[in-house]
Amino acid sequence: MNFLDIDDLTKAELDAVLERASDLKARRAEGKDHLLLEGKSLAMIFEKPSTRTRVSFETGMTQLGGHALFLGPDDIHLGHGEPVKDTARALSRYVDGIMARVFDHADVEELAEYATVPVVNGLTDDAHPCQTLADLLTIRERFGGFDCAVTWVGDGNNVCQSFILGAAMTNLDVTVATPAGYEPDDDILDRAAALGEAPEVTNDPAAAVDGADVVYTDVWVSMGQEAERHQKLSAFDGFQVNQDLLSDQLVMHCLPAHRGEEITDDVLESDQAIVWDQAENRLHAQKGLLAELL
Repeated sequence: MNFLDIDDLTKAELDAVLERASDLKARRAEGKDHLLLEGKSLAMIFEKPSTRTRVSFETGMTQLGGHALFLGPDDIHLGHGEPVKDTARALSRYVDGIMARVFDHADVEELAEYATVPVVNGLTDDAHPCQTLADLLTIRERFGGFDCAVTWVGDGNNVCQSFILGAAMTNLDVTVATPAGYEPDDDILDRAAALGEAPEVTNDPAAAVDGADVVYTDVWVSMGQEAERHQKLSAFDGFQVNQDLLSDQLVMHCLPAHRGEEITDDVLESDQAIVWDQAENRLHAQKGLLAELL
């Protein structure tokens, strides 16, 4: 099985991953061994740098008794001198799984097509399913399940799109507020509708957060979009998550944050912010995923 987006899992499989993640988190807190992947190796391909993705996957494999190999853009020839399919076939002879954090979603699809071991999408420009696992685990812990309302405020980007699908799979009530022209792809909304229910999409952030339990945002200018910075900052005027927008909602952010742009410093440092729980849960959610896949 590969994990290229959250709906590569069935609803039952998603529940199993989250339950496994919760169990492993509890075992870790109790100091109990959980060496489920002894002798297993994970190749980690990075075209995009990351703090949370690298540390959580590498530490997670160590805690599970396995080993992770960091393969940066200067370490391998992915798509530059060697076809992606050749990298997939070679790595499959060495390791038990491949995690790839790359720009083009087609690259993880090609890795998955030609690899004979599970391939995990650590992030592409289209999807970030590992973040969604952590988000769902965090909400599950806070609310004892998914009976709550979440409003996404900002860009309908890769994080937003995977979260929409995860929400549909768990019957989580989601509203998306974006500027005109920055909505999630229609394909994502169609997939969400097929899985459960597509979110309401609006261009009015104030109306969208009214009655929400959680407000979720992400950067407006993602890695590789620096040329669009001026245009996006203008387009997203009025979509900042600040105290004027909020009442008593909890606040989520996948990090890293551009403080003073999509979110203010005082909100991020407030008791309403549960972003550090999200960040920690990248570790536990991915351990649950790796234990199920490997």
